Amino acid sequence: MYSKIKRLLIGKPLKSNELHDQKLNKLKALAILSSDALSSVAYGPEQILIVLATVSAIAFWYSLPIAIGVLILLAALILSYRQIIYSYPHGGGAYMVAKENLGMNFGLIAGGSLLVDYILTVAVSVSAGTDAITSAFPTLHPYSVIIAVCIVIIITLLNLRGLTESATVLAYPVYLFVIALAILIIAGIYQVATGHAPAHAHTAVGTPVAGVGLFLLLKAFSSGCSALTGVEAVSNAIPNFKDPAPKNAAATLVMMGCILAFLFSGIVFLAYWYGIAPSAKETVMSQLGASIFGRNIFYYFIQATTALILVLAANTGFSAFPLLSFNLAKDKFMPRPFTVRGDRLGYSNGIITLGVASIILILIFKGNTENLIPLYAVGVFIPFSLSQTGMILKWIREKPSGWMVKLAANLSGALICYLILIIFFVTKFSKVWIALIFIPLVVFIFHKIHEHYIAVGDQLRVDLSKKLKDTPINENVVIVPVAGITKVVAQSLNYAKSLSDNVIAVYVGQSPEAIEKMEKEWEQWDTGVRLVTLHSLYRSILTPLSKFIDTVQYKTEQTGVKTAITVVMPQFYTKRWWQSFLHNQSGLLIRAYLVRTKDIVIATVPYRFKK
Repeated sequence: MYSKIKRLLIGKPLKSNELHDQKLNKLKALAILSSDALSSVAYGPEQILIVLATVSAIAFWYSLPIAIGVLILLAALILSYRQIIYSYPHGGGAYMVAKENLGMNFGLIAGGSLLVDYILTVAVSVSAGTDAITSAFPTLHPYSVIIAVCIVIIITLLNLRGLTESATVLAYPVYLFVIALAILIIAGIYQVATGHAPAHAHTAVGTPVAGVGLFLLLKAFSSGCSALTGVEAVSNAIPNFKDPAPKNAAATLVMMGCILAFLFSGIVFLAYWYGIAPSAKETVMSQLGASIFGRNIFYYFIQATTALILVLAANTGFSAFPLLSFNLAKDKFMPRPFTVRGDRLGYSNGIITLGVASIILILIFKGNTENLIPLYAVGVFIPFSLSQTGMILKWIREKPSGWMVKLAANLSGALICYLILIIFFVTKFSKVWIALIFIPLVVFIFHKIHEHYIAVGDQLRVDLSKKLKDTPINENVVIVPVAGITKVVAQSLNYAKSLSDNVIAVYVGQSPEAIEKMEKEWEQWDTGVRLVTLHSLYRSILTPLSKFIDTVQYKTEQTGVKTAITVVMPQFYTKRWWQSFLHNQSGLLIRAYLVRTKDIVIATVPYRFKK
């Protein structure tokens, strides 16, 4: 049943040589890797206006120069990550850049920040999309958490089905959103150009405003830079592109940057021109759509695609998180299962981990993840800053042709990123201070995982230059735990006797009467195997059996003869999976306990029921 459900949800397994068919072309990659960055257009301009509104609506003209500053940083980031793609064509993005140029700890800070950021991306994006749905249908509001969890499960399953399938399904809403906003911007600019837009709804550029200082402008700028989250996703996911992967990834990154710049600047300009003010009851996008089109089909088309893109922004995390986890696991800083491809050739463990972690966040915050947005922005600007700094050192050290221009782009980007980080920590410390705890904690966990793998390697490593040393075992003591006299036990005893002449059957009874009955039946059965009975005062099987094994081990060590101890576990298996729940699983518990606590050989003798 499990296999059938899995096939239904995920699809048939793919062969390893079909991996090439799972690679993405530029159009599909643009859709699934840019959804996070493009969705930020829906709230980035609004974040600028919210800060400026604390002074006065007259200050809204400052959104134009602030938007220019955001576009300058976007250009620097696009140039930087384009260079990263060609310099590190195997993916990894900020993690690889920081690790190679700044040292392992800085690489782990970048990698850990991005991993947490992708989890926040999914939780925040899905919660925002759910808010849009419940706003349109207020009767669904009590079920917002359930809706959000269901959306995460659906996106997780889509990604488990493979890159090409998820990209095919998710590309339509992303491109519909781009088309919707392009229509909105073109129609708005046409109204401005033809004089149909209100000419006095905004203040003139350059109007002096009391109370506007450098600190406020920097705060508005840092808030507007939330529109840049997700820019780094392409550099993390280079292996997902069709060959030539670096060239296609770089082209996709530039396309994403151009679309993002057009949409962001267009929305900021029109919001300024139409005098749109942020409201707790209606988003800037909604007000802008209503001002340009009225509340007709075009307005609802824009609202619907905006809600969809906010939900699907989560898919950027599902595309980049598994590959970043793979790179960290390859370097032994994350569990090795993250390097394993699933049935559909994706890194399924990374996809499932991201889905589960984001669901936990949604449940903890009950779908209200607004307080996570500043932390979300900090989580992405730390890798931005480290990757820019790493590239600066790379150009200074290697000095390739044209390195001064590349250095200038990275230097300007680094300075702006560090400035934004400082502003975030100064203005929103109460919301982002936890980053000072969880980032060192994540790096500490990475190091502990790495120490474990190094220790395991040291203990398992074989010196091939030395001949294998024989350590013959002179005797094998076989212990067979029995619960009664059955065909399962008979089969296990026959197998045990084939291993050794020294076989001991062990029965743990909960009363003297049960032990006496077992001893009589055993004597009557005449197996040729010695039976040892143990009385359990506390109805436990594990403790008496464990003490008996310890006693046997101690006695064999005293003889000085190299002796192995083998425990043969009788285990029956029911014909139907659900029938196993009708029986106690003492055999499984005993085996799990012995594997964890004893240095012995454990063998299972299966007995399968035919009906």
